Amino acid sequence: MPPSTAPETDGRRTAAATRRRAREAQIIAATRELFDSRGDTDVQIEHIARAVGVNRAILYRHFTGKEELFALTLVGYLDELRAAMTGAAEGLATGRDRLEAIVGAFVDYGLAHPPFVDCAQALMRRSGEELLGEISEGALFRLGRAISSCLAVLSGVLERGQADGEFEVPGDPVLLANMLYANGLGSLQLARVGILVKEAAPGVPTVGDISAQQVRDYLVLSALALVRG
Repeated sequence: MPPSTAPETDGRRTAAATRRRAREAQIIAATRELFDSRGDTDVQIEHIARAVGVNRAILYRHFTGKEELFALTLVGYLDELRAAMTGAAEGLATGRDRLEAIVGAFVDYGLAHPPFVDCAQALMRRSGEELLGEISEGALFRLGRAISSCLAVLSGVLERGQADGEFEVPGDPVLLANMLYANGLGSLQLARVGILVKEAAPGVPTVGDISAQQVRDYLVLSALALVRG
């Protein structure tokens, strides 16, 4: 066999790229672990660097900043959410059952993973221009793919139900899926706080309790109402 003509530097570049990907995965995993152990995303770069056993300068070699690192950590949550929603709807016969199962799975996942809600809401508070300035194109692509994959599970159920004549979807099913996702994130925060604000009398505010189950039931009923015309 003739000797390889590939430059030796190619092998070194491949090994370096492999090490870089492994380090990035390690940092993202450490960030996720800190989020889950705390139950929120109130984590500083220094905390993450300490968990990985490096200094913060190393983290900035791999990520443009905390925003990009948090966005890529969100990708892992979204991948799990997609699997949960897909599994919940599997084998169900009617569009109503599938939609109810998917919305329920979304709520259940969000309640079980508060940092997912924090990351997703923080992302939605930024404009597209801000995101482009804070997150690299590669990271944005990975994030967009994860979000669109989740939304495709929901929009697919809406489109199938509409095609079967079971649903009357107002407008574009993809737009409705996006609206349900955004509304769901806000409602999950309400479930997390557990406080309902209302008027005891005109001009007199008071608060009441709202349970996670109430929020879950409301979101399911709202989704079903929107597709029944």
